[in-house]
Amino acid sequence: MKDCPCTSGKPFDLCCGPILEGKTAAPTAEALMRARYSAYATGNIDFIMDSNEPESRENLSREAIEEWSKASEWQGLEIIKTQKGQEGDSKGLVEFKAHYSQNRARYTHHELASFEKIDGKWMFFDGEEINQPLNAGAKVGRNDPCPCGSGKKYKKCCGK
Repeated sequence: MKDCPCTSGKPFDLCCGPILEGKTAAPTAEALMRARYSAYATGNIDFIMDSNEPESRENLSREAIEEWSKASEWQGLEIIKTQKGQEGDSKGLVEFKAHYSQNRARYTHHELASFEKIDGKWMFFDGEEINQPLNAGAKVGRNDPCPCGSGKKYKKCCGK
């Protein structure tokens, strides 16, 4: 059995695999975060889209998500801390670092992600990137236009 991409140390079939296949629901916000990372690593774009809270899905670019997923070599997930998000909770926060590389350059995406239960199922609600680029100047919000001038939202462009 191969190890799970989320770097839990468990085999994929006993960790994120059943969640990604829809055989079981993520029991905690952290489990959903791990499954979302594994979905990026395995190219399971449907899971990424479906695990976002429903109202935000129309603002997602499936193409951008798929491009980032395929262009990246996923090197591991580091859970920094969680706040609530357990089975009996309705909301939770997960601070994480997703490690990946593109074109032999290494990157770390550091985020504080918020999750909520909707109809008893954990969903990704929103996230705030913790690291800002060194030359960022004024703070750019996730949904603001990207300062690089691409016309995309920051979270879909340089805020990845």
